[in-house]
Amino acid sequence: MAKDLDQTVDVAIVGAGIVGLGHALAAVDRGLRVLVIDRGSRQTGSSVRNFGHACITVQSGAAQVHADRTRQLWLRLRDEAGLWLRDGGGFVVARHEDELAALGEFAARRRGSVALLDADTVTAQTGVAPGLAVGGAHLLDDIQVDPREAVAAITAYLASRGVEFQFSTAVRTIRSGRLHTTRGRIGADQIVVAVNYDVDHLFPELAAAYEVRRCGLDMMRVAMPGLAVPLAGPVLTGWSMLRYSGFASAPSIGAVRARLHGSQPELAALDVNQMYTQLPDGTVIVGDTHYRDDAVTPFQQESAFEALLETTADFFGQERSALQVLERWQGVYATAPAEFLVEEPLDGVHLVSVTTGIGMTTGLGLADRVISEIYEPVGA
Repeated sequence: MAKDLDQTVDVAIVGAGIVGLGHALAAVDRGLRVLVIDRGSRQTGSSVRNFGHACITVQSGAAQVHADRTRQLWLRLRDEAGLWLRDGGGFVVARHEDELAALGEFAARRRGSVALLDADTVTAQTGVAPGLAVGGAHLLDDIQVDPREAVAAITAYLASRGVEFQFSTAVRTIRSGRLHTTRGRIGADQIVVAVNYDVDHLFPELAAAYEVRRCGLDMMRVAMPGLAVPLAGPVLTGWSMLRYSGFASAPSIGAVRARLHGSQPELAALDVNQMYTQLPDGTVIVGDTHYRDDAVTPFQQESAFEALLETTADFFGQERSALQVLERWQGVYATAPAEFLVEEPLDGVHLVSVTTGIGMTTGLGLADRVISEIYEPVGA
């Protein structure tokens, strides 16, 4: 060990969110000595502040490739790390004929991964108000985890396999082959920086080049004792269809966007993705709104939460007063025009971020691809 180093490893990973954990998994699978560094005392960022929905089926391009691999890894971690996981797919509720048409166009391209449902079936699977749905779809490859439990379980599993974690440790500088942290100097053959939206703290020029910003979300966990049936899986709506790349080429999606924005401008102004996941205790995660800025204000607007609650009550045919809010929180994730940021700004230093809010969907697969390309380069 060099005299000025306190520790040496094969791979040092900065960031213990799902992308960082994915790199640690891929590295330890290859028999490498792995150190994960995180400035927090535990994970409290994007990887725990989400729906727990891996929306595998509705991606396209590189995101689809990473999502398919991520699905395999989630199923593996269910067995090896003891995660709670539902692999019964997700659902899209169509409330208008244009949404149903877009789902049909999407299903035609994704044969084998999407099953169209009639109104009665989708109502029985999702518990929406009677008469609300005109049809829907079953997204067969989607899965769901409990993000708060999953990240902690993966961390414990990796630690049991020899991955070292240094929490409450900030990185001061990064150079090829070494990091200077608040706990000392670390030598590493390869360094992965997976700090999501905080990429601008360590590599501001690259963050600016990729136009990385922060996306702030309003989310909550709600008790709905009057829910007609338990949700059979994550539930998406027409608002969700406007967000995911898999729907972008559906000819009818433009009509969906025009109608929703024209009929519900207040939700359009909040950039709503109306979707729901139900946790093992029966409570439902409700969300979410979006806004983008260089910094996310800590001051959340009650009007946004109220809009989400009113929309939820209408969707499930319940009185607004019957919805009991148990928790509210502010989600934050990296956003940019490109879906992923993967760069090597210095020899052996790899900057990796999911910049579209689909980290739970693609992060494990993306990390696996990055480590594979480092240690098993094409043509080697």
